[in-house]
Amino acid sequence: MQVQVLSITTPPVPASYKSPNVPSGSRISDPHPSGHRTLLPVGPAYLTHLRLSLHHKHSFSSLDKHLAAERERLAALHGDDTNGEDDLGVGDEEETQELLSLDPKEWKKQDHYAVLGLSHLRYKATAAQIKIAHRKKVLKHHPDKKAGSTSTSTAHNSLYLAGVNQNTNDDAFFKCIQKAHEVLTNPEKRRQFDSVDPVFLDFEEDMPNATEFKNKNLDFFKTLTPAFELYARFSKKQPVPGLGHIDSTKEEVEGFYDFWYNFDSWRSFEWLDKEINEGSDSRDDKRYTEKKNKSERARRKKEDIAKLRNLVDMTLSFDPRIKRIKQQEKEAREAKKRGVTPGAPAKKTKQQEEEEKKKAELEAKQKEEAEQAARAEAKKQKTAAANAAKKARRQQRAAEEAAAGT
Repeated sequence: MQVQVLSITTPPVPASYKSPNVPSGSRISDPHPSGHRTLLPVGPAYLTHLRLSLHHKHSFSSLDKHLAAERERLAALHGDDTNGEDDLGVGDEEETQELLSLDPKEWKKQDHYAVLGLSHLRYKATAAQIKIAHRKKVLKHHPDKKAGSTSTSTAHNSLYLAGVNQNTNDDAFFKCIQKAHEVLTNPEKRRQFDSVDPVFLDFEEDMPNATEFKNKNLDFFKTLTPAFELYARFSKKQPVPGLGHIDSTKEEVEGFYDFWYNFDSWRSFEWLDKEINEGSDSRDDKRYTEKKNKSERARRKKEDIAKLRNLVDMTLSFDPRIKRIKQQEKEAREAKKRGVTPGAPAKKTKQQEEEEKKKAELEAKQKEEAEQAARAEAKKQKTAAANAAKKARRQQRAAEEAAAGT
């Protein structure tokens, strides 16, 4: 809804004007058929009346200033929304020459996250971030934005090329942008691409084996925690237990290895399928290619499972917590053989029992002597109190007899 403000100046009332003398009982208009009108406190006029009376003390100038400030605030707010949408911090990564020179025909080999400027997020990028990154790249590399972008050194010699986009590399990169957006906004295609993410494949290649881990004396948790965090994205079951820390309990450690030894992965390898030759109408060729692709996918899946299993085996072999857990189990078994409950105090020797018995007897004797002394003292005090009471009664009787003789 648009609000149009008209600048109208009301002329002053003439000095000769006098308000009409209307009787108080007169009506401005004809009476309502029912005899009265009911005014309801609703509508924009009533709200304006409330603002005027409650917030501006019936000052029209104050209300006008408030409305003008509110209009400016809303205009600025809508202007920010239209001119600068929150970009969520994506789409501004540096574009290398290698990236800009990508061939759109080789779109399966390109890094779609890098094309859209999402290398720092990759599989964690949300749909909103992908949408905003794609919009930024389109505004920057759209062929229509490049129309007429000829170099100044050859502009006067290329009058016939005026208005024509001569940056063919940028046109090719724009096609790469569109393909990246198509792949990353399709859940199935994105899952296939994430399965063979080039950054993850490089990480797999650089992952140390058991020999390197031992010879280089690598830190157990710093080296292997990121590896399991990356593999966790492929799990059908979420959340995925992490490697933990040096003080993890036995239950936590056993739960970690139980989960990863039974890891259920959704990772697939359709992205690496060989394309069927274009223009070939031979059904035999198509069947052969499909059979070959299916065989390759199964082989890669088997290798992936074996690679993850080797990683878990290596982790188990170098896990410093396993030694601690085994030592605790050994101590528990030995204690069980001795008939001692794990965690219970050790069984006392005969000498210790005799010493404790003597000590208990001595404490009991001392306690009894103390009680006897306390009883004797109480009896002594009771006897003294009784004697004092008798003496007081004798004195009282003597005093009464002396008073009677006089």
